Amino acid sequence: MMIDNNVLKLENQLCFSIYAASRAITKIYRPFLDNLGITYPQYLVMLVLWENNTISLKEMGNILYLDSGTLTPLLKRLEGMELIKRERSKEDERILCISITEKGQEMKQQAIHIPECILDSINVDLPLLVNLKKEVDELLMGLKK
Repeated sequence: MMIDNNVLKLENQLCFSIYAASRAITKIYRPFLDNLGITYPQYLVMLVLWENNTISLKEMGNILYLDSGTLTPLLKRLEGMELIKRERSKEDERILCISITEKGQEMKQQAIHIPECILDSINVDLPLLVNLKKEVDELLMGLKK
């Protein structure tokens, strides 16, 4: 069996292209998030809470593709900043509920322009980005099967 040496070239790896693009995009977010005093993963948590107000730790992990061991330190820091509140469910003590605080809701007004600023910082046409997101979402769905 003949082996194609090109298959192991870094430049031919889809995973590396996605990884590098993700890092580059996250880097663009950094100055905007620094102004809010939060990191990119903390921003993702806040996005979920701005949509849901209260959500279980398990649901949060499912949405963000993060396990509780990764989420817990993020949530503790956000709780220390008084942006969220963590408490056990009254119906089932095993369930940890994450809620946004008033201070966390107020941050939404500061963050509302971030997506537009990010789009302005990326030198790619909007229709291409919309199509790319759709294709990446399809890839993700295929990977979850």
